[in-house]
Amino acid sequence: MTEQVTAICRACYYELRQLCSVVHSLTREAAKTLVHAFISCCLDNCNALLYGIVYNQFQRLQSVQNAVARSVTGSRCSEHITPVLRSLHWLPVRQRIAFKLATLVHKCLNGHVPTYLADFYRQTGDRRSGMRSAETWILHMPRARSTYCDRSFAVAGPSIWNLPPAIRDPSLSRQGFRRLLKTHLFG
Repeated sequence: MTEQVTAICRACYYELRQLCSVVHSLTREAAKTLVHAFISCCLDNCNALLYGIVYNQFQRLQSVQNAVARSVTGSRCSEHITPVLRSLHWLPVRQRIAFKLATLVHKCLNGHVPTYLADFYRQTGDRRSGMRSAETWILHMPRARSTYCDRSFAVAGPSIWNLPPAIRDPSLSRQGFRRLLKTHLFG
């Protein structure tokens, strides 16, 4: 995935260089919208495939997001980046990927995706048997034999789905789930 991360970073830095001259003359909200349209969408495009990549590749993507956040807010490189990301309501790259996977699992459990995706997930307990795990929406974790298998959608989804029970409730609306999940990931 090194080549993919390199291509993403190259495209994002190119867009950032193009937008730097314009961002300083806009309001913060307008700059945030413009940056989101060009750069954040590039970072989020197919980022679920990046689940489980090595740490230094995540750091490269995170440095792109940090540079974008600093250009929008006008903060210095010596300032800590976490408060800057929080003020923009942006999740770090790792949490963005977890957010995307958890949202996709929620859609699978609610039947908002094609059946070939929904068939990946089944609960550990059966509702008819009265098992408590059926009511807590714990998903079956398939056994993975390698690190590449750990990154597959069938294994990564249930591992990400280990959320507090209030968030794991599939009866939540899509917007309610996303709001609770983002709050949980910010914490």
